[in-house]
Amino acid sequence: MKRLDEDQIITELQKLPEWKRLDEKWIQRKYRFKEFLEGVRFVDRIADYAEQKQHHPFISIDYKVVTLKISSWQMKGLTDLDIEMVKEFDRLYSEITE
Repeated sequence: MKRLDEDQIITELQKLPEWKRLDEKWIQRKYRFKEFLEGVRFVDRIADYAEQKQHHPFISIDYKVVTLKISSWQMKGLTDLDIEMVKEFDRLYSEITE
């Protein structure tokens, strides 16, 4: 796992327009679903993936909206692993909502 510098963060987030930077350490995305249980199924898949990677996002379920927030505590900021994971989160979302 390698911490990203400012230029790398900007470049990666340009490729991930739904992800918003909260501050120098955190990024966040809100996923919207047609039905509550779709969001719950999404969270279940996110949880399985996060366990495999041993890197866990903050997850909030607000009815039909799931919010994911991620950073790397050990590295005190965003890393290549965070970016890898959010790309997988987006892929999982596409699978569920197709």
